[in-house]
Amino acid sequence: MIDYKMKIRKGDNVLVILGKDRGKSGLVERVVRENGKVVVTSVQTAKKHVKPGKKYPSGGIVEIQMPIPASNVMLICPSCGKSTRVGMDRSKERALRICVKCKKSVQTEVIK
Repeated sequence: MIDYKMKIRKGDNVLVILGKDRGKSGLVERVVRENGKVVVTSVQTAKKHVKPGKKYPSGGIVEIQMPIPASNVMLICPSCGKSTRVGMDRSKERALRICVKCKKSVQTEVIK
């Protein structure tokens, strides 16, 4: 099993740059490091037919979020508001993610 290194984290605001949802943006809900994919809100939705059960008493068709490759999204910098690549600043005691365009730190609060 391959464990991918990714600079995109849960809670980041990202822009989709490839695929059928190109141009849409949303928050990262979940990161799947085993596949190198991310789940983004309101992007890559699929319809799933479900039987009646405890979670869906009447059954029917439900929209679910599907993962997309992390290489198909770019981080939107919170300070400059542009889509950018993520750099690493290792000059401090701890490595920080930085925006390549404005050179400011990219800190996001983790959503639980």
